[in-house]
Amino acid sequence: MIYCGIDWAEHHHDVALVDTPGTLLAKRRIGDDVAGYRVLLDLLAEYGDTEDTPIPAAIETSRGLLVAVLRQGKRQVFAINPMAVARYRDRHGVSRKKSDPGDALVLANILRTDMVRHRPLPRDSHLARAIAVLARAQQDATWNRQTMANQLRSLLREFYPAALDAVAGWQNGLCRPEAREVLRIASTPSRAARLSLAQLRSALKRAGRRRGIDAEARRLREVLRGDYAHQLLLVEEALGKQMLALLGQLEAACTAADDLAKAVEEAFPRHPDAHVITSFPGLGIQLGARVLAEIGDDRDRFADARGLKAYAGSAPITRASGKKHYVGRRRVKNDRLNHAGYLWAFAALTASPGAKAHYGRRREKGDWHAQAQRHLFNRLIGQLYHCIHTGELFDEHVAFPSLLEAAA
Repeated sequence: MIYCGIDWAEHHHDVALVDTPGTLLAKRRIGDDVAGYRVLLDLLAEYGDTEDTPIPAAIETSRGLLVAVLRQGKRQVFAINPMAVARYRDRHGVSRKKSDPGDALVLANILRTDMVRHRPLPRDSHLARAIAVLARAQQDATWNRQTMANQLRSLLREFYPAALDAVAGWQNGLCRPEAREVLRIASTPSRAARLSLAQLRSALKRAGRRRGIDAEARRLREVLRGDYAHQLLLVEEALGKQMLALLGQLEAACTAADDLAKAVEEAFPRHPDAHVITSFPGLGIQLGARVLAEIGDDRDRFADARGLKAYAGSAPITRASGKKHYVGRRRVKNDRLNHAGYLWAFAALTASPGAKAHYGRRREKGDWHAQAQRHLFNRLIGQLYHCIHTGELFDEHVAFPSLLEAAA
């Protein structure tokens, strides 16, 4: 067999081909453009690459146009962790020398010696890949929105505590359109104290509020005119300009998160697995799309449910040596799927009596909150693996039979 290793960079890529005995057959540097990709495909075809028997390739990334070109057809593409490549590099020499062509050769030799120990990129459908792009982007936008809200809150604590008290009772706080509209017309405490009821009512209407406008405007005026400490006037004006700059960034982050959420709502329901995923308690469109984005729809990606649990980080890991035996949480995992699983388990507590009983039983055994939720996520994702492969919907009585009887 022939094995291909590619060391990628921003402007060029180094390619190495080796055979089964480990002989270097060819090495080439290609550009990161269409011409370079054609040179790569021609080089592979020269050494026996066909549509039915493609040459496997190893690279240190799973994204980009080069990977998209390689994944066309039946070719197996292996995304090798750079830390693992560094360990393999030490197997061939102790001088710790490093070069781009040398790394390409190391990647090819990884497939030659240990290809069965590495997992190729999944063969997900085009729709699943598109959902993955949208769901991950929406997750990033949500995290970015919260980061900007935290920065804005930290700044308001320095000179504008009335604004924080005004939005304290609102869900999503500073991320609400009403909060952003009020801060836009009242960038400092002095300006906020001069706002009239008519101005506050207009601001709430522009933000999209339809009910309780008069009562909310009176409450806001009372809070904004409260007795608070103030910065010096010039300092307050400067902080107000800084706040408006952060408010603009928060506005952009909120818009991006909302637009991407709408895109996910349009794409996810079209997937064949969507009805199975959303049948589980605690999984809606947004969270279900995040789960699908990470597990994909390649049925051969995981050999069994245990593999998926380990990938999600819900299954514990055991370290045993001599008389020492340690069982703890898994740190090497898919962080996005693990984060979605934490939210999934938390939402399932109120949506599923069986899940709540399972969580309570783990707490009675001495688990912390996070441990009990991780245990619940471990059980739910194993059931999801079964339902996706069989096409069955979630059934509360089948999922938690003994726990429901105990709860009753």
